Amino acid sequence: MNKNCVCENCEFRDIVFAYLDEPTIQELCSHKEEQPFRKGEIINHEGEKITSFKYLKSGLVKLYRRTPSGEEQVITITKPFEFVSNMNIFSEDRYHYSVSAVEDSVVCTINLDFIKALFLKNGGFAMGLMAKISKINDKIITQTLDIRQKNLVGRVAFILLYFAKEIYSTRVFDLPVSRKEIADYIGMSTANVIRTLSDFKREGIIKVVGKAIEIVNIEKLEIISKRG
Repeated sequence: MNKNCVCENCEFRDIVFAYLDEPTIQELCSHKEEQPFRKGEIINHEGEKITSFKYLKSGLVKLYRRTPSGEEQVITITKPFEFVSNMNIFSEDRYHYSVSAVEDSVVCTINLDFIKALFLKNGGFAMGLMAKISKINDKIITQTLDIRQKNLVGRVAFILLYFAKEIYSTRVFDLPVSRKEIADYIGMSTANVIRTLSDFKREGIIKVVGKAIEIVNIEKLEIISKRG
């Protein structure tokens, strides 16, 4: 891990730490470490003891758990400036989910005892942090329910739009996950995902070259997602 105490321009401070005064920010900075993760590396394992508060500074990660049979259940894919795997850090001592990098990523970690001490000292900080975590949790729940209400083509369309609008803010992007991971994400088979992407390509809705995706007809994709 590399110690990094340059906090002045960090979104971590801008989003939540506006509640802290300068000395406290510098104290927090002295407790903060930045850890790089290569694509595919595990950031934390399900069942691992929780010792730190984690925040995604750059990259992209997936939150998932393993079924008893060993299959992956992808819960969400989250972008920078969002808290990762913090849903139960104040109520449990071990992670309920695993988090891994789907792109090269940097995660900020802060000792959990220090965060808990700030909670007791600063009510505004506590409220701001819990509001942010609650917002992320609400997004995950809403997204899961939205996906479940759709049929196969609607689910694939929804995920493509999610990457285009929420993750990359562009209609042309490299798909960061495999077809199997998409299938795990939306609760469908890999074969169905591959076939649906092929259908979208044949109908001129998207162009696909390897992992590169271009959404050619976003209006039609939005209709498919909405009606799905």
